[in-house]
Amino acid sequence: KHVLPAMRNGGSIVNTASTAGHVGSAGLGAYVASKHAVIGLTKTAALEAADREVRVNAVCPGPVQGQMMRRIDITGVRATATAGEVDSASIPLGRYGHPSEIAQVVTFLLSSRASFITGASYLVDGGRTIG
Repeated sequence: KHVLPAMRNGGSIVNTASTAGHVGSAGLGAYVASKHAVIGLTKTAALEAADREVRVNAVCPGPVQGQMMRRIDITGVRATATAGEVDSASIPLGRYGHPSEIAQVVTFLLSSRASFITGASYLVDGGRTIG
Protein backbone atom coordinates (compact mmCIF):
# COMPACT_ATOMS: atom_id res chain seq x y z
CA LYS A 1 0.00 0.00 0.00
CA HIS A 2 2.71 2.47 0.94
CA VAL A 3 5.83 1.25 -0.82
CA LEU A 4 4.45 0.72 -4.34
CA PRO A 5 3.55 4.38 -4.93
CA ALA A 6 7.05 5.36 -3.83
CA MET A 7 8.74 2.93 -6.24
CA ARG A 8 9.59 3.90 -9.76
CA ASN A 9 8.95 1.39 -12.53
CA GLY A 10 10.96 -1.73 -11.88
CA GLY A 11 12.12 -3.15 -8.61
CA SER A 12 11.56 -5.91 -6.15
CA ILE A 13 9.77 -6.37 -2.85
CA VAL A 14 10.39 -9.39 -0.61
CA ASN A 15 7.92 -10.07 2.17
CA THR A 16 8.70 -12.35 5.09
CA ALA A 17 6.21 -15.08 5.88
CA SER A 18 7.10 -18.44 7.44
CA THR A 19 6.65 -22.13 6.88
CA ALA A 20 3.48 -21.48 8.88
CA GLY A 21 2.16 -19.81 5.73
CA HIS A 22 2.17 -23.24 4.07
CA VAL A 23 1.23 -25.59 6.91
CA GLY A 24 -0.76 -25.45 10.12
CA SER A 25 0.59 -25.60 13.65
CA ALA A 26 -1.64 -26.60 16.56
CA GLY A 27 -2.02 -23.84 19.13
CA LEU A 28 -0.67 -21.13 16.84
CA GLY A 29 -3.82 -20.19 14.93
CA ALA A 30 -3.28 -16.42 14.86
CA TYR A 31 0.36 -16.78 13.82
CA VAL A 32 -0.48 -19.30 11.08
CA ALA A 33 -3.33 -17.12 9.80
CA SER A 34 -1.08 -14.07 9.64
CA LYS A 35 1.58 -15.94 7.66
CA HIS A 36 -1.00 -17.33 5.21
CA ALA A 37 -2.15 -13.71 4.83
CA VAL A 38 1.38 -12.56 3.98
CA ILE A 39 1.55 -15.12 1.18
CA GLY A 40 -1.88 -14.09 -0.14
CA LEU A 41 -0.93 -10.43 0.00
CA THR A 42 2.32 -11.21 -1.82
CA LYS A 43 0.42 -12.86 -4.68
CA THR A 44 -2.09 -10.02 -4.88
CA ALA A 45 0.59 -7.33 -4.81
CA ALA A 46 2.54 -9.20 -7.50
CA LEU A 47 -0.48 -9.02 -9.78
CA GLU A 48 -1.11 -5.36 -8.98
CA ALA A 49 2.52 -4.33 -9.49
CA ALA A 50 3.40 -6.42 -12.56
CA ASP A 51 2.50 -3.70 -15.06
CA ARG A 52 5.07 -1.45 -13.33
CA GLU A 53 7.70 -4.20 -13.57
CA VAL A 54 7.83 -4.49 -9.79
CA ARG A 55 8.28 -8.06 -8.61
CA VAL A 56 6.79 -9.15 -5.28
CA ASN A 57 7.83 -12.40 -3.61
CA ALA A 58 7.94 -13.92 -0.14
CA VAL A 59 10.52 -15.86 1.78
CA CYS A 60 9.21 -18.49 4.21
CA PRO A 61 11.86 -19.45 6.74
CA GLY A 62 11.64 -22.50 8.91
CA PRO A 63 13.24 -22.56 12.35
CA VAL A 64 16.19 -20.16 12.37
CA GLN A 65 18.79 -19.65 15.07
CA GLY A 66 17.89 -16.51 16.96
CA GLN A 67 15.68 -14.78 19.49
CA MET A 68 12.36 -16.23 18.31
CA MET A 69 13.57 -19.83 18.59
CA ARG A 70 14.91 -19.11 22.07
CA ARG A 71 11.44 -17.85 23.11
CA ILE A 72 9.22 -20.50 21.54
CA ASP A 73 9.69 -23.87 19.97
CA ILE A 74 7.31 -24.52 17.07
CA THR A 75 9.12 -27.59 15.79
CA GLY A 76 8.86 -29.93 18.74
CA VAL A 77 12.63 -29.60 19.14
CA ARG A 78 14.21 -27.92 22.15
CA ALA A 79 15.05 -24.34 21.19
CA THR A 80 18.51 -24.78 22.68
CA ALA A 81 19.22 -27.95 20.73
CA THR A 82 22.49 -28.25 18.88
CA ALA A 83 22.55 -29.58 15.34
CA GLY A 84 23.20 -33.09 16.61
CA GLU A 85 20.19 -32.95 18.93
CA VAL A 86 17.61 -31.76 16.40
CA ASP A 87 14.96 -34.34 15.55
CA SER A 88 15.60 -35.28 11.91
CA ALA A 89 11.91 -36.13 11.47
CA SER A 90 11.12 -32.48 12.19
CA ILE A 91 13.95 -30.90 10.16
CA PRO A 92 15.45 -33.33 7.64
CA LEU A 93 18.71 -31.38 7.39
CA GLY A 94 19.05 -31.88 11.15
CA ARG A 95 19.55 -28.29 12.31
CA TYR A 96 18.06 -24.84 12.59
CA GLY A 97 18.82 -22.46 9.76
CA HIS A 98 21.27 -19.61 10.08
CA PRO A 99 20.06 -16.04 9.43
CA SER A 100 22.60 -15.71 6.60
CA GLU A 101 20.93 -18.62 4.77
CA ILE A 102 17.65 -16.71 4.72
CA ALA A 103 19.43 -13.50 3.73
CA GLN A 104 20.99 -15.24 0.71
CA VAL A 105 17.54 -16.15 -0.64
CA VAL A 106 16.29 -12.59 -0.04
CA THR A 107 19.37 -11.21 -1.82
CA PHE A 108 18.68 -13.50 -4.78
CA LEU A 109 15.03 -12.43 -4.99
CA LEU A 110 16.05 -8.76 -4.91
CA SER A 111 18.63 -9.27 -7.65
CA SER A 112 18.30 -9.15 -11.42
CA ARG A 113 18.96 -12.92 -11.43
CA ALA A 114 15.35 -13.31 -10.25
CA SER A 115 13.98 -11.01 -12.95
CA PHE A 116 11.27 -13.47 -14.07
CA ILE A 117 10.07 -14.44 -10.59
CA THR A 118 7.02 -12.79 -9.05
CA GLY A 119 4.21 -13.94 -6.79
CA ALA A 120 6.31 -16.81 -5.45
CA SER A 121 6.92 -17.96 -1.89
CA TYR A 122 10.25 -19.62 -1.19
CA LEU A 123 10.46 -22.21 1.58
CA VAL A 124 13.84 -22.06 3.32
CA ASP A 125 13.27 -24.65 6.00
CA GLY A 126 15.79 -27.48 5.89
CA GLY A 127 13.10 -29.71 4.42
CA ARG A 128 10.67 -29.28 7.33
CA THR A 129 7.61 -28.96 5.08
CA ILE A 130 8.44 -31.86 2.76
CA GLY A 131 5.84 -33.93 4.51
